Amino acid sequence: MAKPYSALTREEAKQEYSAVKAQFDALAAKNLKLDMSRGKPGKEQLDLTSDILTVLSDKDQCRADNMDVRNYGELAGLPSAKALFADLLGCKPEECFIGGNASLTLMYDLIAKAYTHGLLHSEKPWCKLNTVKFLCPAPGYDRHFKITESFGAELITIPMTPTGPNMDLVEKYVTDPAVKGMWCVPKYSNPDGIIYSEETIDRIASLRPAAPDFTLMWDNAYCVHEFAADFKPFRDMLTVCREHGNADMVYEFASTSKITFPGAGISVMATSEKNLAYLKKLLAIQTISYDKVNQLRHVLYLKDKAHTLELMKKHAAILAPKFRVVLDMLETEIAPRGLAEWQKPVGGYFVSVNTNEGLAKRTLELCKQAGVVMTAAGATFPYGVEPADRNIRIAPSLPPVEELKAAMEIFCLSLRLAALEKMIG
Repeated sequence: MAKPYSALTREEAKQEYSAVKAQFDALAAKNLKLDMSRGKPGKEQLDLTSDILTVLSDKDQCRADNMDVRNYGELAGLPSAKALFADLLGCKPEECFIGGNASLTLMYDLIAKAYTHGLLHSEKPWCKLNTVKFLCPAPGYDRHFKITESFGAELITIPMTPTGPNMDLVEKYVTDPAVKGMWCVPKYSNPDGIIYSEETIDRIASLRPAAPDFTLMWDNAYCVHEFAADFKPFRDMLTVCREHGNADMVYEFASTSKITFPGAGISVMATSEKNLAYLKKLLAIQTISYDKVNQLRHVLYLKDKAHTLELMKKHAAILAPKFRVVLDMLETEIAPRGLAEWQKPVGGYFVSVNTNEGLAKRTLELCKQAGVVMTAAGATFPYGVEPADRNIRIAPSLPPVEELKAAMEIFCLSLRLAALEKMIG
């Protein structure tokens, strides 16, 4: 059994460093090039869904939903595509707006519209305000934070808890009218894999923000993405907010990025019919319609929620062994030495590791030296800065299992070296 590093004498730490460094150097000499920087589906997953390419193969199929999908029109998307997403999310089809391959684009567009024109209940466009603040549960998704940062919003870190964002702080901050919204990944959060509790969902839905246009950015990216558990039903936030008198507060997002093809999927923004009526007037100036041919392709391929969940079980069979590699190696190589803590997710796309304080950056520097690229330390916090220098997001999905084993061996050795360097100075 490995000895906790905190129990090592200085001489033992030096001996351990020499042994670990030799192992690390041997792996670094192999000049590996392994990418674990993003939650990209691996080739096996992409091949799994490649028959979507032929599901729409005849011109006669293009007559659907009482229109020719090849032509202009239907800004908000095909009715059948709205029905598909409504089935997955639990909302109503008339609350859905169908976009292109990236839900992130819809999120960016919404924030951009808030700045240039204001939202339904805005007193003025956000660009006319002295200060705009946005709540950012952290660790969280770096691309969310970058959107609001790019428009000049002040980002406020809200610590994540095992049940979701620290709601005492959220309730305190929303009394400030400059606080215009909050980012959320409510199911299998990025990167922690946390599922918001019923209490947290109710507290969010019942908020009484000082800002009349407070914008709940509800990114339900992993709504059907279990890999080590049965599908977990999740409450429809549009319904919950409506029940609490906040029907216009929430904008929910999802996509097929990790169901079919990340680069060629479809996305959705679900919100109140009043919000959609307002936004469609602005979006109609921007575009005539999104890719309805691809929307139809997805409707024909995915069919409905039950059929989609069967497909997700096939994805799970590919992903589960990869997550086991990560978790098993952390348990074997890191846990006995007392160098980090981590979540053990059953869904989503990441494993979130919190090292002992001050080790994350150095660990990832060493990984890079040995050919393993990972998301930068601090990226999961607003402005890319985590004062404690602890959080590392591991994305196991892209590499094949054998490459993943090599990458995790390098990661574990790098973390051990970082800890030992700090001990011996």
